[in-house]
Amino acid sequence: VQLQASGGGLVQAGGSLRLSCTASGRTFSTYQMAWFRQGPGKERVFVAAISWNNITRYVDSVKGRFSVSRDNAKNTVYLQMNSLKPEDTAVYYCAGRNPFITNDPNDYNYWGQGTQVTVSS
Repeated sequence: VQLQASGGGLVQAGGSLRLSCTASGRTFSTYQMAWFRQGPGKERVFVAAISWNNITRYVDSVKGRFSVSRDNAKNTVYLQMNSLKPEDTAVYYCAGRNPFITNDPNDYNYWGQGTQVTVSS
């Protein structure tokens, strides 16, 4: 599976962005998909994930603001980010694995190239 992330950009605090991650391969619908982020000088950390059957998980800091979804017909997973804060500034990565969701980036086999999200105050 190859992943291509897009949708990042510069936005003011309180604004919204939607990230997309498109996968190649016919088995996308069976994969657990996740979003991670890596701020300047920081480790890559878990943000959100969605299972093959649409069970979702979020880190506490984004609950109520971010929403992860998937469209298997388009081989795409989305991260809708609302009420953005300067602390959300990071490079966002999508990742995929099986057989179940984890929060540890070391567990993921497939990675997109990352897309920069910058939130100005």
